[in-house]
Amino acid sequence: MSTRAATHANSWYTGNKSKLNSQLESWLAAVGTSIEGVGELPPDGARVIIAPHAGYSYSGPAAAWAYKSLDVSTAKRVFILGPSHHVYLDHCDLSACKYYATPLGNLAVDTETLRELHECGENFGWMTQSTDEDEHSIEMHLPYIYKVLDLAGKVDSVKVVPILVGAINTQKEKVYGKVLAKYLKDPENVFVISSDFCHWGSRFSYTHYYTALPTNPTPESPSTKLDHRTRTPTGPHQIHESIEILDKLGMSTIETGSHDRFAEYLQATRNTICGRHPIGVMMAAIEEVAKESEQKGGARFKFVRYEQSSKVCDPTDSSVSYASAFAVV
Repeated sequence: MSTRAATHANSWYTGNKSKLNSQLESWLAAVGTSIEGVGELPPDGARVIIAPHAGYSYSGPAAAWAYKSLDVSTAKRVFILGPSHHVYLDHCDLSACKYYATPLGNLAVDTETLRELHECGENFGWMTQSTDEDEHSIEMHLPYIYKVLDLAGKVDSVKVVPILVGAINTQKEKVYGKVLAKYLKDPENVFVISSDFCHWGSRFSYTHYYTALPTNPTPESPSTKLDHRTRTPTGPHQIHESIEILDKLGMSTIETGSHDRFAEYLQATRNTICGRHPIGVMMAAIEEVAKESEQKGGARFKFVRYEQSSKVCDPTDSSVSYASAFAVV
């Protein structure tokens, strides 16, 4: 039986079981038992979340807001959709492992559901063991998933369904979304969408800057690109303020529930949201469920947390943004 090792433990997060458990507990506790505008946590039926996947010292506290919002009361499996950082894919790949290791304990993989996806005829491939273990976008969610399932007394009865999403186009997002809609309708399935938000700085080849902070921002709001020769911003506001406006415009676009509008936002701004394709697949799945049930609007994401790894003030600096959201299905 192949087990995917926790390859990023002791680097991206602690591999010490007791310390990791304590960290997760403290971050979840810091969220509290309710969120203003949302109510008691988790909301009933909140079976889909978006959460970041950076090192826990950066994104661990932000991710807690998504996991505190996740309703696993009816869960039998957890689908995890993460972007591919190390290999180029123009499709989606599935894990070939039977277990995923975490410092807290192993999570069983739902091999039957993965085989079903592979045989559906929509180009689901298989990850190699090395591809699986090199990728962090799925692994960084495993300790949190283990923890919330353990707290619910379900860690031994729930399996995970890891899906690595490639650099697919909008039409392919719709195709994969239609496949996953079948599973989204089933209350026994929950979904974790792995994504950081804006990666800003020359090392990410992305230095978008609003020349004036727009009161009502749109994807076409006037902007420029900064470089290392620009010692100060060209406008009266800090770079991190511009990044926040850019990210929150993307977040509000996701909250509209329109997959097409999110694609248009990305086309116009080129925001470096690394999980844009997993988000797109999930938005397409939600739209498909709404269409099939003849509902207007259907489920929509609600963002509950936004953070930046650092407050960029100089064009030579860099940062990554983290956002957490849930959707009630």
